[in-house]
Formats: sequence, structure tokens, C-alpha cells
Amino acid sequence: MEIPTIQWVITIVVILGLLAYDFFFHVRKAHEPTLKEAAIWSSVYVGIALLFGLLILGFDGTTYAAEYYGGYITEKALSVDNLFVFLIIMASFKVPREDQQKVLLFGIIFALIARTVFIFVGAAAINRWSALFYIFGLFLVYTAGKLIKGEVTSGSESDEGNNFMVRLAKRFLHTTDHYDGDKLFTIQNGKRALTPMLLVMVAIGATDILFALDSIPAIFGLTQEVYIVFTATAFSLMGLRQLYFLIDGLLDRLIYLSWGLAIILGFIGVKLILHALHENNLSFINNGEHVPVYEVGIQLSLTVIVGVLVVTVLASLYSPKGRALRVIQGSEKAAVDYLDLPEDASEEERTRLAEKLRSYEEKLPKVSQKHRDDLIESETHFHDVLTRARGAQERHADR
Repeated sequence: MEIPTIQWVITIVVILGLLAYDFFFHVRKAHEPTLKEAAIWSSVYVGIALLFGLLILGFDGTTYAAEYYGGYITEKALSVDNLFVFLIIMASFKVPREDQQKVLLFGIIFALIARTVFIFVGAAAINRWSALFYIFGLFLVYTAGKLIKGEVTSGSESDEGNNFMVRLAKRFLHTTDHYDGDKLFTIQNGKRALTPMLLVMVAIGATDILFALDSIPAIFGLTQEVYIVFTATAFSLMGLRQLYFLIDGLLDRLIYLSWGLAIILGFIGVKLILHALHENNLSFINNGEHVPVYEVGIQLSLTVIVGVLVVTVLASLYSPKGRALRVIQGSEKAAVDYLDLPEDASEEERTRLAEKLRSYEEKLPKVSQKHRDDLIESETHFHDVLTRARGAQERHADR
């Protein structure tokens, strides 16, 4: 696939333009995006990515288009998994909701830089040593195994918010414990100091590097065309900020996402190993000759990836455990929302939330004790929130 320089330049300019637009028209002024704003812009970025795939289809044919879409969907799925960690990092640093957009945009930019470096380094290494496919494949299979065992998780708040890079920054640099708007530096006791805003960006930047170690081998398992790898990766990161706010409440409902990603990474890992055997030049394997094995085509890869993701989402939302989680989370959120109502809240809003809470509470007895034990972090806290919400409703009714 020969890509002229002008096409590379135009592609990079478009991507940089989208990032610049995001910053100047959305992120520069600190605010929490509405659900409507997040939905519209998430759709816009997905539309741009799909349209780009159609351009590849028109100019380069179905094979490259399928490789692009396969890479885009895989990277998008991995990016959604990354959002779990971003959510935990920002919770551990208690980042104000209105400032989270800036942190996310930084994470996206840093992720794009890190992945671009890995893409070109990986492409150069593959061209010089095709046996690297063995390493990529085994690494993905190993990562899939760790996901299944639960060893690769979003981690605890303290773990993600206190990683090695953050500990170094806190040890050797003067830092504060409070935010100063969205500033990275502030003045404390007459001295210039780092704010937690900079530390959370360091934490996300360090995490992005680890994410790249998984995502780049995965997409190289679908295509070795550098241009497709780069564009699929870049467009999968575009709109990730809006997606965060759009599915924030749904992220922890995707309880089987790790299983889905494990199957996808394991499948791509096996695909890479089969490709490495087919192209084999290692003397200790079949005397350096090619091994006649079945090679997985891109159409089958795309079908498996999409199928696994669809099953994963449906199982997460509609399995007994998924339904139990929806009831438990819905009950707690409705209770908290009612408790947070201002004194001058309308009767219509109070009635709506009270009915919503009552609807969820009617379903709670149907949740098995096993699911309650698995999904409720603190039974005492859970019941306390519900009890206080009921009490607030009774006090308001007695007025």
C-alpha cells in the first residue's frame, strides 16, 4: 500500500485540527458536558471514522477497508476498557467534574503520541525481523490469560492514583494537595508548586504507555500497513473524551468486557502466531522453512471481533448478574439523586425520583444473595443511603 507524502500530511493535519478544535471550542472553558453534547459529538467522531473507512474502500479496495474497520473496532474496544482506568485515576485524585475534560484530552494526545512511536518502531522491527510476530502473538495470548484470571484489572483507586511516576513526582518535586482551577502550577507559601492536576496527567500519561503495549501488537495482528494502523488507532482515540461522559454511568455495567477483550486479544494472538509460522524463518522451527498452517483472513477476524463485542455487551446488560447490577446501581443512584435535591426542587422532580427509587426497590428482593455479595461493596452503606432517601421522602410528605 503506497501512501504519497501529501496524503500523510493531509491526514495528520486533519487529526491535529480535530484535536485543536476539541481544545479551543470544548475543553478550554471548564465545564461538564451535557448528555446531549456528549452524544452528538461522539456520533460525529464515529461518523468521521466510518467515513474515512469508506474512503479507503473507494481508493484501496475491500481488503484494506476491512483491515481498517477491524483495527478501528478493536482499538475502540480497548480504549473503552482504558476509560475504566481513567475513571479510577480521576476519582483517586478527586478531579473536579468540570476539569475532567482537560485531563481526558491530555490523555488522548499523549496516547496518540505514545502509540505513534510504537507503531513506527514496531513496523521497522517487523520489516527487519519477521519473527517478531511470534513475540507479539505470545504477548497477546499472555495478556488474554491475565485478563481471564483477573490479574489485569482497573485496579484500586490507590494503586492507579499512586503509580511509580506519580510517586517520583511527589518525592522530588514540590506538590500541593489542592486544586487551583485547572492550573498545572500554583503558588504555595510563596513558592511555585505542582497541583494535583499535573500529577493526574502524569498518572494517565504513564498508564497510556502501558496501554500502548497491548493495543499496538493487537492491531498489527490485523494489518501490517502502517498507514492503516496509524489512522485506525488515531480515529479510535478521537471522541474518547465525549464517549467518557456519554457512557460514564454505563462503564461499570459492562461486567464482561474483560472477558470479551481477553477473547479478542487471544484470537488475534493466535492469528499472529499462525502468521509467524506461515512466514517462518527461524532455524529451530521446521528447519527455517515455512510451516503450512491455516491463516485467518481479515473478513473472519472482523466477524469474530464484532461478534464477541456484541455478545459481551448483551451479556453484560441482560445476564442475571447484569440485571442485578442494574437494579443495585439504579437504586443507589436514585436514592443519592433524591438526597441531593435542593430545597426548592419542583414537586414534579421529587415525584419522578421517588417513583424511580420505588420501582428499583420493588426489584431488589429478586436479586439473589450471591449477586448482592458480589456487587455491593458495602451492604451497610447501601442500606444507609436507601434508608436516608426514604426518610427524606417521608419528611417532605409530612410538611
